[in-house]
Amino acid sequence: MDITDQFQSLTPNQWLGIPVALVGAVFLALGAQFQHRGVGKVEAKHGGQTGGMGFSSLFALLSRPSWVIGTVLLGLAIVLQLTSLYLSPIIVVQPLGAIALVITAVLNSSLSGVKLDRISIRAILLCVAGVALFVGIAALFAESKPVSDGQLAVILALLGVVTMGFSLAFAFLRNRFKAIGYIIASGVLYGFVATLAKVVIDRGKTGDFEWLTITCIVALIAAAALGAYFVQNAYASGPPDLVIAGLTVIDPIVAVAIGVVVLQEAASAPLWAVVAFLAAGGLAVYGVFQLAKHHPQAQR
Repeated sequence: MDITDQFQSLTPNQWLGIPVALVGAVFLALGAQFQHRGVGKVEAKHGGQTGGMGFSSLFALLSRPSWVIGTVLLGLAIVLQLTSLYLSPIIVVQPLGAIALVITAVLNSSLSGVKLDRISIRAILLCVAGVALFVGIAALFAESKPVSDGQLAVILALLGVVTMGFSLAFAFLRNRFKAIGYIIASGVLYGFVATLAKVVIDRGKTGDFEWLTITCIVALIAAAALGAYFVQNAYASGPPDLVIAGLTVIDPIVAVAIGVVVLQEAASAPLWAVVAFLAAGGLAVYGVFQLAKHHPQAQR
């Protein structure tokens, strides 16, 4: 099935998932901008912290209207993302979140008065192009299959290892963590969250709610909470468009990688497609690191 057939085969309800995902991307961009502003004000009041935000800073965020508004907008973005996953295949709607990167970059540049230089703009374009190419190749060869209990157990085990690894790294290296570290951690966790959310939605459609599905929901909530904490720390140490760049690049790459490696959804892909997968993913990730290095606000 080529990319044209992938879209031609969509039902009207599945087509509806596309505008829902686009509106969700807009809310994601706006929410990120408001949350970043709230975190910045709290950090300025507390004089900045090393080793991540403490409980006092986290509770102080609740008193910042901008952060609360941003949280509400991000909540709406999550609801819309879940709705789009319910309506459409993940490989169709998941990459649309990259539009949030462009919106966030324009908003942040306008509101902060910091103009993006040519290198930063090129890095953003690399992120968007890399994700589009990566997921576009996935659309060519991916075959959606029901997730078996064994495969779900593997995904949960991988999430446990990843969560433990990031938790230990943060515990022992928290004073050396920078924005890119928080972004990578949150992006990987959210990639698992998107995958588990799709599993829960699909099992909910068939009424398949048993202990493994409940475990999946608990793991999803825990990973989302830890990812959200890392995101707040990323806002405290980097510009919002850099944070959104990491999330909209790493999140879909991890989600698709799980589908390819664990769920064998691209078992029929030829060798050139595998090479193109790696090249596109590398291009997008390179764009994130370039943005982290050259973004005017990150350099400050």
